[in-house]
Amino acid sequence: MPTTPFQYRDVLPLAKDTRTEYRLVTSEGVSTVEAAGRTFLTVAPETLTLLAKEAIRDIQHLLRSSHLTQLRAIVDDPEASGNDRFVAMDLLRNACISAGGVLPMCQDTGTAIVLGKRTESVLTGGTDEEALSRGIFDAYQELNLRYSQMAPVTFWDEKNTGTNLPAQIDLFAAPGTEPKYEFLFMAKGGGSANKTFLYQETKALLNPSRLAKFLDEKLRSLGTAACPPYHLAVVVGGLSAEQNLKVAKLASARYLDDLPTEGSPLGNAFRDVDLEQQVLELTRNFGIGAQFGGKYFCHDVRVIRLPRHGASCPVGIAVSCSADRQVKAKITPEGVFLEQLERDPARFLPDVRGEDLSDEVVRIDLTRPMDEIRATLSSLPVKTRVSLTGPLVVARDIAHAKIKERLDAGEPMPQYLKDHPVYYAGPAKTPDGYASGSFGPTTAGRMDSYVEQFQAAGGSLVMLAKGNRSRQVTSACDTHGGFYLGSIGGPAARLAQDCIRKVEVLEYPELGMEAVWRIEVEDFPAFVVVDDKGNDFFAETSAPTLQISFRK
Repeated sequence: MPTTPFQYRDVLPLAKDTRTEYRLVTSEGVSTVEAAGRTFLTVAPETLTLLAKEAIRDIQHLLRSSHLTQLRAIVDDPEASGNDRFVAMDLLRNACISAGGVLPMCQDTGTAIVLGKRTESVLTGGTDEEALSRGIFDAYQELNLRYSQMAPVTFWDEKNTGTNLPAQIDLFAAPGTEPKYEFLFMAKGGGSANKTFLYQETKALLNPSRLAKFLDEKLRSLGTAACPPYHLAVVVGGLSAEQNLKVAKLASARYLDDLPTEGSPLGNAFRDVDLEQQVLELTRNFGIGAQFGGKYFCHDVRVIRLPRHGASCPVGIAVSCSADRQVKAKITPEGVFLEQLERDPARFLPDVRGEDLSDEVVRIDLTRPMDEIRATLSSLPVKTRVSLTGPLVVARDIAHAKIKERLDAGEPMPQYLKDHPVYYAGPAKTPDGYASGSFGPTTAGRMDSYVEQFQAAGGSLVMLAKGNRSRQVTSACDTHGGFYLGSIGGPAARLAQDCIRKVEVLEYPELGMEAVWRIEVEDFPAFVVVDDKGNDFFAETSAPTLQISFRK
């Protein structure tokens, strides 16, 4: 048999990045030395610490100009729905508030993730993970961020680390002799991380009609819990499941945009830019839109094809949400550099009136008795935009579990869940002089299993959170006369500054941000998603209805 000659080809052959603009962070702690006829770059550990701290600070408060341009395009698009435009405007306003450096853009300030690649001519002392972790620690201690990392004390018991460590830090060797150290820093919240999926398929999926049907179903199931509009990544193939998912995550951050756009017999990854446009068009026909109906379920799509084992065809799907938090960085002999993020997002705000953005808004007085609030909501069709003013009770996962234990033991439903709507949320730190830290909604679906029991006991009859709910919630609302209101996922800083007037702990103060809170809100925006008649907005968009095939 003929022998194929050896040829090496990087699986992810990225072209040189010529588009990213950088700012100088510091030139201290970086120097060069000559040895063995070569130039080496030395980087002090404290320089890595400073870089990590500055990177986390930037991505919690600033966005890329390209992302903001896409939000502005939604507002300007005459084909966008009123709800699309309303959500986009709220996200733009949120970006302006967050850029002030006090309130982070999202209350879920995420897991810190660092990808680093250095050539062999970079010398650091070998404690890079520790130095980078120290910078992440410093950022979360000093900024108004939230600690979300849970340490398993036993298999069943957990405790918040109180530092947001550990971070995920992956460091690799890079080819070449030019001394440089390149990074991608990310902060990945639970909402978007939970919308990362792996499907183990077969060669049969590599057919235009089969793939279109597959993505029509799977992409709808992403729902809105991760705060669209999304930057969507679809990856087909991979030498392993973990390679597929890693590429999907990096693609959603647009880190792999400089891949080639065609394959080769050597087995390199490539972007299919034509298929990207076809998948984007598919998502715009779902009707889900930017959370509450319309066309802007996604800003853009990346479709990447990888080599695969002949018996395996993994498919990965990942998103970057409205808190599109990532930044590139590099260390060279010239200094330490961070990608230049947008520091003046206000320049993307258009001069528009509220009536240009959405349909009529209905104001709801939350100081009224619960029966009167429900009567008003019962007269409204799903997708109606409402504005809430008055008291809300805030409770999420752990508080729900504790209340369930009380009900199971024969104790009554707490009166506060009978008298007030419940908001699923958990705040970030409260800055000095503010009533609240960033305080956006959490994913509603995590509380679905509690709804039937709670509503039967007279509580949770009006719920407020983000994302779609299960059929059991729709059925419970139909049976018990309940409602689910969808809050806009993403603008946590704007809600804290403009809508939340007072915050106090009601119960379980030892749980920190997971405590039960009572808050006072003013003009808090939401949409009727599930009503007391069994109507569910998302039911209209969850089932595939299109008979399509992608072009080859």
